[in-house]
Amino acid sequence: MPIVSELLSELVAFPTQQAGGEGGAGDERKLCEHLAPKLRALGADEIVLESAPRSDGSAGAYVFARWGTPRRIINAHVDTVPANPGWTRSPWSPYIANGKLYGLGSCDTKAGIAATLVALETTRPKNFGVLFSGDEEAGSAVMHEFMKSPHARGIEEAIVCEPTARTAGIAHRGVLAHAASLEGAGGHSSKADYMPKPIAKLARLAVAIDDLGMRRLHDGPATMPGLCMNVAALAGGVAFNVVPQRGRLEWSTRPYPGFEREAYLAELAALAAAVDPEIELEVTVDHAPFACVHPAALSALVQPFVTSIGKLDFWTEAALYMEHGIDAIVIGPGDIAQAHAADEFVPLEDLDWAVELFRKALAS
Repeated sequence: MPIVSELLSELVAFPTQQAGGEGGAGDERKLCEHLAPKLRALGADEIVLESAPRSDGSAGAYVFARWGTPRRIINAHVDTVPANPGWTRSPWSPYIANGKLYGLGSCDTKAGIAATLVALETTRPKNFGVLFSGDEEAGSAVMHEFMKSPHARGIEEAIVCEPTARTAGIAHRGVLAHAASLEGAGGHSSKADYMPKPIAKLARLAVAIDDLGMRRLHDGPATMPGLCMNVAALAGGVAFNVVPQRGRLEWSTRPYPGFEREAYLAELAALAAAVDPEIELEVTVDHAPFACVHPAALSALVQPFVTSIGKLDFWTEAALYMEHGIDAIVIGPGDIAQAHAADEFVPLEDLDWAVELFRKALAS
């Protein structure tokens, strides 16, 4: 098998991006098919390659390898976001410069895949699994499919690869996004004084929601105070002289572990009803927060490799493991500041660091 940087370059060259940008949607299964024989050559007792729909209904996939009966797994996602505008070279033409490897997914999270494969060259694990899965950057539908499969049974701990800048995460916020919509008659603006105004009413709701976020700035644990309330969009108009027929408001919060979700939803419903009972509310994204229940063993495992162990500022699929009673820790090469950015990169020294980290995890 090539050295870790060569292997990572090989993986970056497979377009696996979500739909919406340059090049259309990438092919997760094609990369999984490429990874399966590599895992087989590393002595896995079983290789499972499965197609699974992405959250948008398009084709996704995962590949799972096991040695014995897995109690612990390493998981990295094969998909990437669409290429952000501003790349100075093709996002799928990896190159090395100034001690960094550039390419879409190099940091998030194909570096974790490459480091895992290289670590497996010198370490044959026992009762261990490796999962390379798709759709993480969209709706995690592929991970939900894996969790429903018999291959997930018996797993007790997961090392979730994300770029954490040599820290480790045992807690992070969730993501809870909403939309509110309101219909009216619409018409000529000369009659506006006597017509329903969906945009104006939703603007009042937007202010009430922002005020709610300000009132709760100090809610939650000391390490994660507040809701991160973000009123993101208000849309619906077509021209200055047309009373809009409909309006749509979008906002999000990032709930902390222990967040009282149902009470929050009830409060939102009351705010909307006070503005107009006809306002319809919809949850558009619902990612639970994460807090490792029994972090001691995983924390001890990574302690020699990290500068700190604590909370992260971004959501990961560790939350899905928690929902299934599986303890998880989030760690991997690279820095989240580079993820999703044009000219994404991972430092070469981080690749070597990750190989040593995963070697220890595989041998434990």
